[in-house]
Amino acid sequence: MTKINRLAAALLAAMILPAGHAADKADIDAIIQPLMQKYGVPGMAIAVSVDGKQQFYHYGVASKQTGKPITNQTLFEIGSLSKTFTATLAAYAQNEGKLSFAEPASHYLPELRGSAFDHVSLLNLATHTSGLPLFVPDQVTNDAQLMAYYRQWQPTHAVGSYRVYSNLGVGMLGMITAKSLNQPFAQAMETQLLPGLGMNHSYVNVPAGQMDNYAQGYNKQDQPVRVTPGPLDAEAYGIKSNAQDLIRYLEANMQVAKVGDKWRKALAATHTGYFQAGVFTQDLMWESYAYPVALPKLIEGNNAGMIMNGAPATAITPPQQQQTAAWFNKTGSTGGFSTYAVFIPSQKIAVVMLANKWFPNDDRVAASYRIVQALDKPKP
Repeated sequence: MTKINRLAAALLAAMILPAGHAADKADIDAIIQPLMQKYGVPGMAIAVSVDGKQQFYHYGVASKQTGKPITNQTLFEIGSLSKTFTATLAAYAQNEGKLSFAEPASHYLPELRGSAFDHVSLLNLATHTSGLPLFVPDQVTNDAQLMAYYRQWQPTHAVGSYRVYSNLGVGMLGMITAKSLNQPFAQAMETQLLPGLGMNHSYVNVPAGQMDNYAQGYNKQDQPVRVTPGPLDAEAYGIKSNAQDLIRYLEANMQVAKVGDKWRKALAATHTGYFQAGVFTQDLMWESYAYPVALPKLIEGNNAGMIMNGAPATAITPPQQQQTAAWFNKTGSTGGFSTYAVFIPSQKIAVVMLANKWFPNDDRVAASYRIVQALDKPKP
């Protein structure tokens, strides 16, 4: 082999082999402990994966009342990270020929024919571009009231022109997906998708035998809270999971953890970029950024303003196939829990952050960014 060829081979190997390495516990402690102190977080679990090697870091307690420590078995409410599972189930249903993202929502919900949903596609529901608002109105407490709300709703912006983060949109996507699979949504999630991904301790409805592992959440006033049942809760923010299952989920998204071919294809479909909205690409519920990416851009894309206020959206034509050099992320919150998940396929790095108290997205993103920085550098 000539000197030039050896150099080329070395460069190629450097491009192929991930530069990442396991983090020292002291590095993670220095990031997480001040964060917990700042917000009075009772307990946190951090899981990282580098090239398929997992590490777990546990802090504090699952309940201030019992003092039970956080472990890999501790169940957290993952909030809107659940939306990526709903999108994956919908992608699976499409791949199985049960539904089409190109069809209008009213095609699958005949009671909405003649409404605005004649012009809202399943893809719009899956990318927050339907125009539907974030929250289910307080006066809507059952399915009949929900359908009445949908029937009278009119978009503020042209469908597909604006990204408005929406529980109502992904909730309808979940409703249609479940209908196409002839199962209640929670049942489809718990009997098909979650076991299909090897997530054997993740639930929509936590079984009695797992309640001891279910962390107690705490709101901003330090009052104990857990998510309350409501319309579209399962579809939009209903999954409870642990660090071990969730890092496997992120590994499966990077094709580091092996899953069945149908689920692999469904996961891959959720990484397609359909709209540019502000600083990020809107995939099927995931948001992505070209990697490397600067922290201020991630904070801008994940801050409360982006969620609450919306942003103009531009369709990507043709849709952008999955970029491997990309930072895919999703936040998740309930009244008493905080979640952040990120995976970077090109580096084979993934991080999930779980906490049993709500605190701002900006701090979750900044802390996770520092963890990724610690992982994504060669050992000295």
